[in-house]
Amino acid sequence: MKRIVVVGFSAAGLAAAETLRREGYDGTLTLVGDELHPPYDRPPLSKQVLSGQWDADRTALRTPEDLATLGLDLRLGAAATGLDPAARLVRLADGSTVPYDRLVIATGVRPRRLPGDGVAHVLRTLDDALALRERLKPGSRLVVVGAGFLGAEAAAVAWRLGVEVVLLEPAPVPLAHAVGTEVGQILSQAHRDHGVHLRTGVTVTGVTERGVRLADGELVEADEVLVAVGSLPNTEWLGGSGLPVADGVLCDEYCRAAPKVYTAGDVARWHNPLFGTPMRIEHRTNAAEQGMAAARNLLHPETGKPFAPVPYFWSDQYDMRIQAYGYLRGHDEVAVMEGDLSERRFVAAYRTGETLTGVLAVGMPPKAIRPWRQAIATGTPWHDALASNAL
Repeated sequence: MKRIVVVGFSAAGLAAAETLRREGYDGTLTLVGDELHPPYDRPPLSKQVLSGQWDADRTALRTPEDLATLGLDLRLGAAATGLDPAARLVRLADGSTVPYDRLVIATGVRPRRLPGDGVAHVLRTLDDALALRERLKPGSRLVVVGAGFLGAEAAAVAWRLGVEVVLLEPAPVPLAHAVGTEVGQILSQAHRDHGVHLRTGVTVTGVTERGVRLADGELVEADEVLVAVGSLPNTEWLGGSGLPVADGVLCDEYCRAAPKVYTAGDVARWHNPLFGTPMRIEHRTNAAEQGMAAARNLLHPETGKPFAPVPYFWSDQYDMRIQAYGYLRGHDEVAVMEGDLSERRFVAAYRTGETLTGVLAVGMPPKAIRPWRQAIATGTPWHDALASNAL
């Protein structure tokens, strides 16, 4: 094995590259990235970068000296446009091709957009965050379309900057599909308590030069518009390759999508044996962990280990730190184990079937939620979790 190519140079791709070197691979290691920036951290974009607390350089995941020690063949600013598994070639937008013996796909996701003739911001890249930050002036009016975690974080930052914020959400209760109705209502109330104009049950059909148009014809005026309505996995470049694609690149519990091809990060839909279900996770921690797992299994397929993590994510909104372990989607029941919902200081556990599958904490110290990770990892029965009442 003389040539490994990693397509995608964010958290997952970087973790894969570092793991390959750490595990002893000393052949050619090509990193392909569609951005010109070296790898940087994305979670701060909607928080510290957007607020102006951090400058762009602080988001770098590694120093230039650290990257140099990896001995990489870097291909930045040249997106992958095609894959030929039979010839083991990756085609790039600049017309060149890169051969490989093994391949890691870590191409991530891109924001969904809305139609219309107006200009709308999205928030995925460093350039996106800097462009929006430049436009958020005190007294201006920002309409955020989508009250998921990204939209909610951006709304909180804009409010803190003195911007009038309108937050539009099609669901009756933001995030209810993920965290449950009661918890979703509590998180939503935080926006209203801070003076953000949260409107639920409204559908935006397009962006205009003056704001956004709703399905009933109403125009919601804005100086700036941020669209935060989810993302799409970057898989178009794999068309005709024969790789299985369905809301991400499909792979097994070893992160293997095809012979000699592995997948990691936001673009990967893999079977997580811990929960017995396929999942695609768009969280920073998962991207790094999966990049490492994919690299190890690529190098040592004969002793490969299933990637079976307890997913973790966090979000900062106003004075709230939100943390969660596990897989909360599709849950059957939510129970408050500690604290009080009305005070926005609590730990809530999630049941799927008869098993504890997730836990979410708001306004609690890390030690209040950390023990629950092991309980989820060991498949603790729900009645045992209730009996322990916080382990």
